[in-house]
Amino acid sequence: MKKKLTEGHKMWLSVMTVFLIYATIFILFEDYDRKFLMPFAEASDWHLLLFSLLVMAGLGFPLFRYARRMDERISREQAEKENSMRRELTQNIAHELKTPTASILGYTETMLENPTMSDEVRQQFIRRTHSQAQRLTALLQDITTLNKMDYAPDSLRAERTDVSVLVADIVSETALAIKQRQMTLHNLLPQDIIVKGNPLLLYSIFRNLVDNAISYAGTGTTIEISAVRQGNSWLFTFSDNGIGIPAEHLPRIFERFYRIDKGRSRDMGGTGLGLSIVKNAVMLHGGHITVSSPAGGGLVFEFTLPSLV
Repeated sequence: MKKKLTEGHKMWLSVMTVFLIYATIFILFEDYDRKFLMPFAEASDWHLLLFSLLVMAGLGFPLFRYARRMDERISREQAEKENSMRRELTQNIAHELKTPTASILGYTETMLENPTMSDEVRQQFIRRTHSQAQRLTALLQDITTLNKMDYAPDSLRAERTDVSVLVADIVSETALAIKQRQMTLHNLLPQDIIVKGNPLLLYSIFRNLVDNAISYAGTGTTIEISAVRQGNSWLFTFSDNGIGIPAEHLPRIFERFYRIDKGRSRDMGGTGLGLSIVKNAVMLHGGHITVSSPAGGGLVFEFTLPSLV
């Protein structure tokens, strides 16, 4: 496997190449008035060339050492940044796992310590325990998905996927939740949108966007999904006319575990990873994604995915 050049080595090679080209041209032409390339006619020309090579070698050695130190500094800074991100992520995961785990333990301990409680109360506790277990499962699944994208992207097999069919399935799956929230979902996608990608990640993109809108857009709002062809890509637009997000929060909504209203978000069952999965999945497919909040309210996500045909 070909080793990738570091930033320091790139800098060193660039400087050495420029110096070598400059010295060679200057020696061969002797001055800038010479119009034609002439061979070395005098011994002094060869001496000048040798002197230039020695100067280049003299400069090259300290520059190479500097480049190596620069690479080491960059590596340390990157390692420190990654360690800081891992610590923050670990703390966030522990914090998010704490709530459903504590709830499950609390409900089960209460049932065990009160064997004479009524069947109605027991069923209520069982339903709450099941709900928290589902939340815990969703969180672990999201963490697993992000880990695959971060550390094992090659394991995510790409194949021919019909996004039109995929989104139609999601619309059917979420129909009950949409109805309960008195919302409307308009699927305006054309037929036969074919892309080459990982079906599970493509599903995660659209499902997380729909779930996010259902949870936070507000009762009685409208969701709209559309797409247009742009060269070798499809530009998707996912919008709602809900409550929107303050402008200062928009740059951070794709961050892992970032919540605008932490208490409200957890009460609604979100894992805090959905939009991060959306962004990473889009980028992994070679696309890009943006989000905006129009003056009239709501959110608009625009992202691209490469077309297969």
